[in-house]
Amino acid sequence: MTWAALLLRQVKFENRSFWRNPAAAAFTFAFPLMFLMIFNLAFGDNEVPGPDGPVNAATSFIIPAITAFAVINACYTNIAISVTFARDQGVLKRVKGTPLPDWIYLAGRIVHAVFIAMILVVIVVLAGKLFYNVDLPSTWPAFLFSLVVGAAAFSALGLALTGFIPNADSSPAIVNFSILPLLFISDIFIQIDDPPGWLEAVARFFPVKHFFEAMQTSFSPFTTGNGFEWGDLGIMGAWAIAGLSIAMRRFSWEPRR
Repeated sequence: MTWAALLLRQVKFENRSFWRNPAAAAFTFAFPLMFLMIFNLAFGDNEVPGPDGPVNAATSFIIPAITAFAVINACYTNIAISVTFARDQGVLKRVKGTPLPDWIYLAGRIVHAVFIAMILVVIVVLAGKLFYNVDLPSTWPAFLFSLVVGAAAFSALGLALTGFIPNADSSPAIVNFSILPLLFISDIFIQIDDPPGWLEAVARFFPVKHFFEAMQTSFSPFTTGNGFEWGDLGIMGAWAIAGLSIAMRRFSWEPRR
C-alpha cells in the first residue's frame, strides 16, 4: 500500500475507535457547546460598536473564543490524554511491533484530531448562527487557514506533552494544569481589560492567545483586509515545529517505569 492509503486507513481506524467510546465523544462535543451557552447567557446581550452599527458580543468575541477552545480541546487535550493511556495500556508498544510506519500512526492521530476539530467548529458556528444570530465570517480563507495551523500546532504540542507525563493516571491533571491557566490569561474564557504587563508578556509567549487573535480577526465583521494575521500564524507555526521536535526526542512507545 502507498503511504497515502496507509494514512487513510489509519485515520479511519482512529475515527472508528473514537465513536466506539460514546462517553468520550459526547464530552468532546458537549464542552464547547456548554461554554457557548454559558457565555451567551452571561455576555450575549452586550454590544460593541461596529462600522455599520452595533454588533453583539457573540459575533466579535464569544464564537471565535469557543472555536479556539474547541480546537485546543480536540487537538491538544484529547491527543495528550488518549495517547498517554494507549502507551500505558501497551497499545503503542504493539503498534511499534507491526509493519506500520511510526509516522503513519502519529499522523493518523493528528489528522483525525483535526477532523474532529473541524466538525466541532462547524457545529459551534452553526449554533451561533441559528440560536444567537451571529454574523458569519466574510474572510473564509483566513478563517479556515487559521484553524488548520492552530489544529496542527496544538496536535504537535499534545504529542510533545506525552513525553513529560509519567503515567496515564496523572495525564488529566497534568494536561489541564498546562492549558487551563493559559485559556484564562489569553482571553478565551474572559476578556481581561488592561492586564499587567508581565501577564500580557506571558500570554503572548504561548500560542493560545495568538490562536485566539488569529481566529478573532478572521471571524470579525470589522476586518477590512484579507483576515490573515501572519504574525500570530507564524508564532503558531514555530510552536508546531518545536512541538514536533520535542515529540521526536521524548516520545515513548512503551509504558514508563
